[in-house]
Amino acid sequence: MSIARQVADVVARTTWDDVPAPVLQRARHLVLDAVGLAFAASAHPFADVAADALGSFGAGDVPVLGSKTRLPARDAAVLNGVLVHGLDFDDTHIGAVTHVSASALPAALSAAVAADASARDLLLGYILGVEVAARVGLAGAGHFHDLGYHPTAVAGAFGSAVAAGKILGLGPDQLVAAQGVVGSMAAGLLEFLEDGSWTKRLHPGWAAQSGITAATFARAGWTGPEAVYEGRFGLFATHLAGRDAHPELVADGLGERWETPETAVKPYPVCHFAHAFADAVLLLRAEHGLTADDVAAVRCAIHPTPGKVVCEPAAAKWAPRDEYDAKFSLPYIVSTALARGRFTLAELSDEALRDPEVLALARKVEVVPDDESAFPRAYSGWVQIITTDGRVLTHREQVNRGHADRPLSDADVVTKYRGSMAPVADEATTERVLAAVLSLGDGGSARDFAEACAAG
Repeated sequence: MSIARQVADVVARTTWDDVPAPVLQRARHLVLDAVGLAFAASAHPFADVAADALGSFGAGDVPVLGSKTRLPARDAAVLNGVLVHGLDFDDTHIGAVTHVSASALPAALSAAVAADASARDLLLGYILGVEVAARVGLAGAGHFHDLGYHPTAVAGAFGSAVAAGKILGLGPDQLVAAQGVVGSMAAGLLEFLEDGSWTKRLHPGWAAQSGITAATFARAGWTGPEAVYEGRFGLFATHLAGRDAHPELVADGLGERWETPETAVKPYPVCHFAHAFADAVLLLRAEHGLTADDVAAVRCAIHPTPGKVVCEPAAAKWAPRDEYDAKFSLPYIVSTALARGRFTLAELSDEALRDPEVLALARKVEVVPDDESAFPRAYSGWVQIITTDGRVLTHREQVNRGHADRPLSDADVVTKYRGSMAPVADEATTERVLAAVLSLGDGGSARDFAEACAAG
């Protein structure tokens, strides 16, 4: 039986009652994190640019998270993906190295509203989308990044096809076709790292609209290659040629072992690869009462694959040109945390990026390979600080905070959500959205939920 067939059979027969209560509860909190970030992102220039571009294609009636904009279903999915992922503060399945909610939620939301489905259908579709996207990422064994592909875009397309297909009522044969069709749409390049351009922000929304498109074509009778994962020209043979991928993991344990609770919520609004370093620096700073003036040199050890993302090209990492460069700059993140004692969205402002103390400290950061890293199982970070008085201080965070082994609690997620909402929403809106998300699936329609999570 093909891998796509195995996935389709499980997805087609999975019902609400098959999902354990703790998985449903954590899924709601992942959705809450995503919705709060969509609201926060609505105040940034990239949100307006995306809304203007998508609005030029025509009007629609699907609400957009944190916005007064309404668009056709697929365009709403694109914009919701941009908003959830745009600040790079959204959840990540660590082993898959994939932002799973940023595509699965927009795909499920648009499909459910367009199909006049229930809120319960929406949440079930979202969870199945997360489950499949996570497994596609896991099957890549951390190699997508190494070859220049963004797994959020690649894996997210398959998860989105499954999420939309489940909500649209596709049978097993149609779900096989949807995966086969979306395989030709699964792409996303990491070239944005070279110049700080905005393409990464578009990846999960494009994956979501690709999933909706593929599922809709499959429902109409379009066919797709059944061996889309394991075939001679399937996903892993083309995208990861010569690497040690494991296509069989895409279907492994689906419906029995749940990856949704394994998804990590971010404590910092930067690339997840740098979180352990921020925690290590902040711990050393607090433990030894350090200031920027006390630091003679900093050495950071990182696995080479994530190192390519947060340390190359050097010119953009040691002197970030804009906030998106800064999010993917290990030297900037480390020096900012050391100089300021925190790393929040405020540390990505134009003023923060020009802070001479931070930039001077960044020039003291050296990066070396980490032979003891747990990547891709976890995102490790080792930091050594040499002080001006000759002390050598070291700390290793082998498993990053937020990882399933060190998760942010549901209460932590609510606190983060309130912080995301505070600059852009009043208390009434914050409480309305909170209540809607934490009761998602208890009743009502997907449209009612979408309306509750829109602005105004």
